Amino acid sequence: MANNVTGFGTVINLIGSVTFPAGVMVTQFSDDADPLDMASVKIADTAMGVNGDLIAWAKAVTLPMVLNVIPGSVDDVNLQTLFDANRVAQGKASANDVITATIVYPDKSTAILGLGVITDGQPSKSIAGSGRLKTKSYAFSFQTKT
Repeated sequence: MANNVTGFGTVINLIGSVTFPAGVMVTQFSDDADPLDMASVKIADTAMGVNGDLIAWAKAVTLPMVLNVIPGSVDDVNLQTLFDANRVAQGKASANDVITATIVYPDKSTAILGLGVITDGQPSKSIAGSGRLKTKSYAFSFQTKT
């Protein structure tokens, strides 16, 4: 029997405590960048003692997530709204959204990331040399995963 590893049908519900308290669904992923990227995180460090003994210690790290969506799509508009609401500038306060992301994969498994913030995004559309609008990327950091 083959293992089905398709990502087709993935849905992400993002809740921004202030900006989108009812949540928004993200499904309009791009085709030229990884739609959902969960980078590897280093949860421990090691060293060697003077006599060659291994020393190890755990370290707390944030859980990063990057979403790449179709530029100009409804999902892009919603994520841009979340980005703009949480961006600080002179005379502009942040919404200070606490973000929760519920990822539902095609096999019906889920990952719930909580106590998060939006950390990166493009302030406007970019254009590639080919004339195509560049994929819009939005990055988040989370404290918890269940």
